[in-house]
Amino acid sequence: MEYLIQAGQLLLGISILVVLHELGHYLAARAFKTKVESFYLFFNPWFSIWKKKIGDTEYGIGWLPLGGYVKIAGMIDESMDKEQLAKDPEPWEFRSKPTWQRLIIMLGGVIVNVIVAFVIYAMVLFTWGESYIPANNATYGVYCDSLMVDLGFNNNDKIVALDGNPIGDDVTYNEIKIQLLLDGIKSVTVERGSEKLNIAIPEDFDQMVLRDGTKDLFVVEAPCVIDSVVPESLAEKMGLKNGDEVIAINEDKVSGAFQSLEVLKDRKNENLKFTVLRGGLEKELSVTTGDDGKIGFTRKLPSSFLETKVKEYGFFESIPAGFYKTGNVMTRYIDQFKVIFSKEGVTQLGGFGTIAKIYGAEWIWQRFWEMTAMISVMLAVMNLLPIPALDGGHVMFLTYEMITRRKPHEKMMEYAQIGGMLLLLTFMLYANGMDIFRAITG
Repeated sequence: MEYLIQAGQLLLGISILVVLHELGHYLAARAFKTKVESFYLFFNPWFSIWKKKIGDTEYGIGWLPLGGYVKIAGMIDESMDKEQLAKDPEPWEFRSKPTWQRLIIMLGGVIVNVIVAFVIYAMVLFTWGESYIPANNATYGVYCDSLMVDLGFNNNDKIVALDGNPIGDDVTYNEIKIQLLLDGIKSVTVERGSEKLNIAIPEDFDQMVLRDGTKDLFVVEAPCVIDSVVPESLAEKMGLKNGDEVIAINEDKVSGAFQSLEVLKDRKNENLKFTVLRGGLEKELSVTTGDDGKIGFTRKLPSSFLETKVKEYGFFESIPAGFYKTGNVMTRYIDQFKVIFSKEGVTQLGGFGTIAKIYGAEWIWQRFWEMTAMISVMLAVMNLLPIPALDGGHVMFLTYEMITRRKPHEKMMEYAQIGGMLLLLTFMLYANGMDIFRAITG
C-alpha cells in the first residue's frame, strides 16, 4: 500500500509541475503570437489516452509518464518535424520571431517552475507555519550513521559548534548536515556527557559520504517509548504496553528509539529479551521473532519529548519568507552539483523510485506540497543545463545568436537535438536502472 501512496503522490506532483512548466512556454508563445500546435501532459508515441483540438492547438494526455511537451510551430524540438522546417518561415512560427522573444518563450517554463515553488512555499508557511526542533533543544543528542562513528562521533552526542562557531538557537540538525556536506566545515564540537570534544572533518567528506552510500549522517534521538502495540502481534503477546520505555535488547543497551531500530534490524527467528522501564521499575520480557523479524509496535516521535518551535506566518509575512526559502533551496541544489557530478555522486543517482520515496509512505498534504515545491526548483535548475533538448540548450544557442548576430545552422541544431535526446535518455535509463539495482540488492 505504501508504494501505491508514493506512486500516487509522485504522479500527482509531477503532473502538476509538468502542466505548469509547459503552460509557461505556451503563454509566452501565445503572447508573441506564435502558433502552438500541441500541448501534452506525458508523451504520446503512437497514440494518446485523450486529445481534443481547440483552435490551432491539440490538447492531450499521453500514455508515457516521462514529462510533457508543447509543440511550437517552426521550432527544432523533440518532434523533429523536418517537413515544416523545409518550408519558408511563416510569420506565426517560432523561427520568424526576434531573438529576445524566442529567448523568453524558452525561459517561460523555468520561470513558471520558480514562481510555482515560491507560491507553494509561501502558502505552506501561511497555512501550517514552520515546525522544527532546534539542535540546541535536542537534549538526547543524535543517533549516528556508521560513517560518523568512524570519524569519532558517538550516539547521543550533541553538536554545539561548527568550526568554533556556536550553533544558533534556531539552527536544526538538518541545516547542520547541509553545512557539513556543502560548506567545507573542518571541525565539529560535540558535547559528550560533561566533556566537549573537537572532531576533525576530512576535506573529502562529501565524497566519503557518497562512497559509503550514507543516507543520513545523523538523526535527532529520543527515548524508545512505546506509542502503540499492534493487536494480536508478538509485542502484545510478550506483554509490551503503551508507555513502556525500552532500555535494553538482549545485552545491547538501547539509548534511544533510532538505536532500537538498528538493534532489531534483520533479527528473524531469534529469541530476544527486552528490558523495559514501567512505572519506574525494570521489567524483562521475552519474544521469539518470526520470518519477517517484525514485533509489532510503534515508537513515540522525538517531538513527544523535545521542545518543538513553530514559527507562524501571516499572509504578508509568508510572501518574503516563501521567496527566501525558494532562493535557499535553489542555492543549495546548485551547490550539490559539485557532489552529484563526481565519480561517487554518479553512483548515488536515482530515478522515479528515488523521487517517489521523498514523498513518504503516508499522504500528508503539508509534506506533499513541500516536496512538490522542491521538485519544482529541481526542474527549473535541471532545465537550465546547457544540454540540447533541454530549455537550457535552446537558451545556449539563442545566446550565441544574440552575441554573434547569426543563427546556428539548422542541420547543426538538428544533430545537437538528437544528441541531447540520446544523452537524456541514457541518463534516465541509468538513473532508473540504479533504482532497480538498489531494490534488488537491498
